[in-house]
Amino acid sequence: MADGADYAANRGAHSAAIDLAELRRRNTPEPVTFQRRELDRILQVYSRMVAEGHWRDYAIDHLRDRAVFSAFRRASEVPLYRIEKDPSRARKQGAFAIISGTGLVLKRGHELEIVLKYFDKAPRLVR
Repeated sequence: MADGADYAANRGAHSAAIDLAELRRRNTPEPVTFQRRELDRILQVYSRMVAEGHWRDYAIDHLRDRAVFSAFRRASEVPLYRIEKDPSRARKQGAFAIISGTGLVLKRGHELEIVLKYFDKAPRLVR
């Protein structure tokens, strides 16, 4: 009985290795992902916006051509903002962009830290 379970486990690992090899042979690009530091910085902004009551949910998509972090007011709605990483634009306008729910590019740049300053509060005059 144990041999059958070992066989099934090994077969699963073997088929995963074959699938990965098949993908590489087809020259299919691996999906674009956020690096750990990028995701940490995005989640810092997200947690601040949740604490202020602006955002309540998020989604992360790793696509072939870009990685997308979507922030929602409610899960059933369209995202309020999308933070995208698109390496194909890295040399042109910058790999990072903030896009509104209507599709308008609000901020674009080469460095995520500078792009995320869009969400910093502007100082207000207190009278």
